[in-house]
Amino acid sequence: MSPDVAPDASAVKVTFLGGLGEIGRNCACIEVDGSIMLIDCGLMFPDLDMLGIDLVLPDFTYLRQNADRIVGCIATHGHEDHVGGLSYLLRELSFPIYGTALTLGLARNRIEEAGLLDRTELVAVRDGERRRIGPFDVEFIPVTHSVPHGIATAFHTPQGVILHTGDFKLDLTPVDGRLTDLARIGALASTDGIRLLLSDSTNADEHGHADSETSVGGVLYDLFHRYEGRRIITTCFASHIHRVQQIADAAIAFDRVVATMGLSMKKNVRMAREMGLLRIPDSHLRDVADVGDLPPEKVCIISTGSQGEPMSALALMAANENRWLSLTQGDVVIMSSHPIPGNEQDVSKVIDGLVRAGAEVVHSGIADVHASGHAKAEDLKMFLSIARPEWFVPVHGEYRHLVAHAKLGRQMGVPADHIVVCTDGDQLVLDDDGLRPHAQVPAGYLYVDGIIGDVGSGVLRDRRVLAEEGVVVVIVGVDVETGAIIMGPEIITRGWVHAPEAEDLLDQCAERVRDAVKEAFQNDATDIENVQRVVRRAAGRFVNEQTRRRPMIVPVVMEA
Repeated sequence: MSPDVAPDASAVKVTFLGGLGEIGRNCACIEVDGSIMLIDCGLMFPDLDMLGIDLVLPDFTYLRQNADRIVGCIATHGHEDHVGGLSYLLRELSFPIYGTALTLGLARNRIEEAGLLDRTELVAVRDGERRRIGPFDVEFIPVTHSVPHGIATAFHTPQGVILHTGDFKLDLTPVDGRLTDLARIGALASTDGIRLLLSDSTNADEHGHADSETSVGGVLYDLFHRYEGRRIITTCFASHIHRVQQIADAAIAFDRVVATMGLSMKKNVRMAREMGLLRIPDSHLRDVADVGDLPPEKVCIISTGSQGEPMSALALMAANENRWLSLTQGDVVIMSSHPIPGNEQDVSKVIDGLVRAGAEVVHSGIADVHASGHAKAEDLKMFLSIARPEWFVPVHGEYRHLVAHAKLGRQMGVPADHIVVCTDGDQLVLDDDGLRPHAQVPAGYLYVDGIIGDVGSGVLRDRRVLAEEGVVVVIVGVDVETGAIIMGPEIITRGWVHAPEAEDLLDQCAERVRDAVKEAFQNDATDIENVQRVVRRAAGRFVNEQTRRRPMIVPVVMEA
């Protein structure tokens, strides 16, 4: 069936707005009976060539165009790459958000900071709950991940069950005992059948099984034992409550007090303790401002900054600018995380700063202080064998991860023509005839710089030129009536040549521009826009001829 065939009334559409072909920006939507349910709305950390960009979001064009049809958003878990974009989307749209209590608590922080709580309703759901939301019959299935209380979502639709796994791993010994509910997924496969599986692909190209989170606890205990008598500073994701628990357990076992550093860490620890998800006795918890006078062997700091974020508590400590703590010889820093793709350079820079300050640094390249929250190849094969989907679309990952997951699907018996590898912007339709491409929707990058969204690719191109080649500003004043140059040309440059050492070159450039403007007036090309083009062309050619470089040329033509 060709993609342009209209879907029948019972058809279900699946649209991918982010997260397919990159790590981050996870956002998709399911359409049933004309209504839209969002699955996550996340952000992505910028690449190194995205100069000055703070965050990257999904393109919201499709959602804006269909705002009146959106009935809600399911937040699968509390990581920023899945919920961090909600505080930007809610500026334009309004809809309820469904998720577990912890997921909503983590998402609420950003939404509240943006002053947008009145734009949404946060609706808590329970493990195993089945709920009707508009035309959607939705079931929430517990899965294990690196943040507690993640969920997979089973949509019971007119076209059968669509199962979206969210981020997950098969951890048989999780810290909180909350397992991925393979029994329920197997029951769905054996009864209703899983018509379409959308499954996490992040570690699809890594062999073996993902390590249990509890395995990290043993490594941390051994490190605390090895470094008895020295102050220990640890860092991990602020949302990784299970990791915080295991760090705290190791610290308490060696009679240390625990202090948090970084606003998000402090907020999340407080929230998790209030929810009963984190157990740290009051007797072993201190404010970071009160640990300076304690003996080093009695202190454990749990800090933000595991990804080398420039203004995080750990980065400031590495630069000796942290207001609460100064590193000394003998301090030990345990980085209980792994760099997100794209953050490697920032993390390396922070590690270098910590070592320069005299600390000993333990990271995942030295000891097994981190366990991934994503299923690896053998786990994914087991999941596929239990789910037995009719159709399969790998999601969440770079393109190589999606292709690797598709290969695993074929190995586990899913027919090759029933596996669809998609990218951002693809819209599929599931109807009585099966799954097929239907349309393409806008799915480019939405850049955020400060509080400004949609900086635009043009701005990024300009920034790259400025960074790589510099800028040349040419100022000239003209009298359009007489064709006379009454001021300049004056050449101002940054990043092209160092002006005090290149006066002759700047004078020659000014002379070339002066001749070009005179010629333009002789040919009666006297309008200002034309003079600007002449100035830009003349200066650009001169600069390229003399230096073989292409800085940004900015003509400033003033009319007398």
